[in-house]
Amino acid sequence: MRGQGELYPLKILVAGGFGVGKTTFVRSLSEIPPLLTEASMTSASIGVDETALVPNKTTTTVAMDFGRITVDESLILYLFGTPGQSRFWFMWDELARGAVGAVVLVDLRRVDECFPAIDYFEDRRIPYVVAVNGFPGSGIHTEDDVRDALALAGSTPVVWMDAREADSSLHSLVALVEHALSRTAAVG
Repeated sequence: MRGQGELYPLKILVAGGFGVGKTTFVRSLSEIPPLLTEASMTSASIGVDETALVPNKTTTTVAMDFGRITVDESLILYLFGTPGQSRFWFMWDELARGAVGAVVLVDLRRVDECFPAIDYFEDRRIPYVVAVNGFPGSGIHTEDDVRDALALAGSTPVVWMDAREADSSLHSLVALVEHALSRTAAVG
């Protein structure tokens, strides 16, 4: 049992496909200047990274993003944004080590790009929430539509959010922490 005044650090992953807003999510929440490993996209990404629906994207995460949120004097959340492209997935196991859960960002215009992240966390039994990041042209969809499209279990939380807004991103983190705690209580 931890003593009074001890710090509880929690590691949370922010995952999803290419260009879904992971870096923006970490940037919107971090109380410190986030560590971002953004690199300019080059001609080498032509035909590899699908940019048609994110035409203004000029950089991409090549290792990870890192941010921190102090909840109170005893609880700090460490956010680790994963790279979205499959060529960087070899790093996910290291990033996921010790994580209490994940926020999987989804762009409903490109649903297929979130399946690798969902499969990853399901296979490893890491609690996650699906955070539908609002993009122009996404259309209006119900929670049932999203659950059906992603073949989600009924216990997996689905939230709507805007990664550019701290309050909206925070709502996703709260949903994740509540989900992880409920899974821990069910097991314990």
